[in-house]
Amino acid sequence: MNRFEYQIRHCMDAVEELLTKTENPLHRAILNNYRRHVHLEASGQFEKIVADDMMADHPVYRVTWGDNPVVIEEKEGVIDFYNSVKEAVLWNSDDRIAVADWGIADELTFHQITKGKDLANMGFQVDDLEAYYHLSSRQVFLWPYDEQGRLKGEHLYEDKTSVQIEKVDPEELITPQQVKEIHLEILDQLEKEKGENYWVYHEGTAVK
Repeated sequence: MNRFEYQIRHCMDAVEELLTKTENPLHRAILNNYRRHVHLEASGQFEKIVADDMMADHPVYRVTWGDNPVVIEEKEGVIDFYNSVKEAVLWNSDDRIAVADWGIADELTFHQITKGKDLANMGFQVDDLEAYYHLSSRQVFLWPYDEQGRLKGEHLYEDKTSVQIEKVDPEELITPQQVKEIHLEILDQLEKEKGENYWVYHEGTAVK
């Protein structure tokens, strides 16, 4: 297992640790939604992300990656956004996460493995458009949730002073398909452990 696969497999460890300390049922539902969302996104199951049991009716995303910040609205727009980045390998690490009634605050290191030409399209300078690169930066994710524990949007703010780019040795590459299989495996484990609809909040009921 190389360093990238290890970090991908452990990208939600901070959520798991916080869940062990969290008793509030709404907060637990939000954390379970957040974790499931990440695994669904990375496994390409975008329709499940925007389902009524996971997302509020009118999501708003604010994304400040690269030189072209964007605002994305409505579920159709969210799916289009995920489709635009589905060939990139994405994950997070080194999270400092908190949960409250309004949602999630998470300062983390966000990672991408992507081609040089895609980095150039984002405004970065690279010396080989066909090579693969590891891009990382510290970011703040603010994800608001509604009173049912459903996602209302994503506000992603990048610390541009922390950006690091390294060329990846071909022997270290991990493919989008390999990443998808990792997240499908984890989703299956979670459902077996917690049961069906474990992410759904029911007022006054403990959430696993």
